[in-house]
Amino acid sequence: MIRKLIRPAIVMAIALCIITGFAYPGIVTGAAQTLFRRQANGSLVEMNGKVVGSELIGQTFTQPWYFHSRPSASAYDGTASGGTNKGPTDRRLADTLIGQNIAAVIAADGVKKGEIPGDMVTASASGLDPHISPANAHLQVARVATARHATPAAVQALVAAHTEGRQFGFFGEPRVNVLLLNIALDSAMPRSHGAPTTTSRTQ
Repeated sequence: MIRKLIRPAIVMAIALCIITGFAYPGIVTGAAQTLFRRQANGSLVEMNGKVVGSELIGQTFTQPWYFHSRPSASAYDGTASGGTNKGPTDRRLADTLIGQNIAAVIAADGVKKGEIPGDMVTASASGLDPHISPANAHLQVARVATARHATPAAVQALVAAHTEGRQFGFFGEPRVNVLLLNIALDSAMPRSHGAPTTTSRTQ
């Protein structure tokens, strides 16, 4: 009786190992590499033949001639995705983290406290968000234009060109990929050697 039960169990375990451990992953990987090769390999972004990042993972930009990403609790470390784990009632979140970010934004971009959009001073849940809101980008236009000796209108036009709409027209909100925008800036408006090299913005 026991032998009749053991044999099917062993056969089933081996069959499932083959199907779920080898066949299914192999089929999915092969299909992804064939149909969505770029996305399956991380949506990597190249510049002058060198990989400079991914469209899916944000980076920290601190120079005044670049648009800054939203704050990240993990410093945009892809191996440490996560938020601050502080809730809205935690005074340290409002007074320390967000308060410091607000002060840094006011100092760097010269905006009023009431004009600052939330994503400019708060981290995303993953800590890896590669996008900022169009409102966030708009408030950084003047700083970037000054640092690159360009007109605000020209910089704003680049922002508009790199503003992505809602997914399928109704999911999510319009957004701007910071890495792609900054690459476009370097291409369209090379920074002069006389531009400043530091910024007071804290990431």
